[in-house]
Amino acid sequence: MKRITLTLAAAVFAFPAFADDDGAAARFGLAGILSATNSEDLPPIMLSAGQPLADAPLVLKSGTYYEIEIEADGSQELALVGAGFFRAIWIDEIVVEGLEIRPLGIDSFEFDEAGVMEVGFVAIKPGSYTLSVPQSRGDLQTLQITIE
Repeated sequence: MKRITLTLAAAVFAFPAFADDDGAAARFGLAGILSATNSEDLPPIMLSAGQPLADAPLVLKSGTYYEIEIEADGSQELALVGAGFFRAIWIDEIVVEGLEIRPLGIDSFEFDEAGVMEVGFVAIKPGSYTLSVPQSRGDLQTLQITIE
């Protein structure tokens, strides 16, 4: 019994943010970083032959939950790769036509025809990353993403 009490006391003192009313629980709500006050919708990414992926680079904040739609117009089979970025985020779910997928990791996406997917994720690791259409030339079909 003493061992359990000492372990619990050590845990409380080792993590004072959990006991602090002005800490994470107060900022985010009961769901922590997945609460509605800590989420943001991003502008969509459009996969279309020879067209830019987005209007501007994305700047994300580490610890924030984001949702983004990735849409393909079916003009060509197109993929979106970015292993570095996908390893710097925690993917909550990917939704395709109402099917919710909760992966352990992603390396790339490919659209064989027109369609839309929604990706919900938490930005984790600060840095600069690139999403791109493989074998595209120049910067036209790349998207720069910074996690601060």
